[in-house]
Amino acid sequence: MASKRKRSGTSRASKPRKPATKPKSSPKARATRKPASRLIDQRIRDLGDWREETLARMRTLILAADPDMIEERKWRKPSNAMVGVPVWSHNGIVCTGEMYTKVVKLTFARGARIPDPSRLFNSSLEGNTRRAIDIHEGEKVDAAAFKALVKVAVALNGPPAKKR
Repeated sequence: MASKRKRSGTSRASKPRKPATKPKSSPKARATRKPASRLIDQRIRDLGDWREETLARMRTLILAADPDMIEERKWRKPSNAMVGVPVWSHNGIVCTGEMYTKVVKLTFARGARIPDPSRLFNSSLEGNTRRAIDIHEGEKVDAAAFKALVKVAVALNGPPAKKR
């Protein structure tokens, strides 16, 4: 029968556990991060063509329609050069802005529920939830009608959820 030797040191159960979540970054590290608005500014400037003008104009209209709109960058991945997608939200996502070679696409998260008497929605019309506006080079979007869509999208998101 083999003798059992006692391990030196402490048992596994008595060792302190590492936290499951990453520690919060220092205030200095947080202060050096670029806010989403500046990242969106940079992305627009990097385009350097008609898409730059188009996205900048639509962004201005979105922010004019709702001054409390929050700008974010989401879904950073290699397919979008790790810059992410501009997202505008107010009590939930209102719309996203994506730039493709031939089109600037503004997708409204709950667009299927938004009345569109000016017929701005011209893409993703078959779905039950989203609707999109594809803007091609040289096309102009009716500013008043677009701002009305944004306002209705914000209203559909409703007030913030109450904390328990």
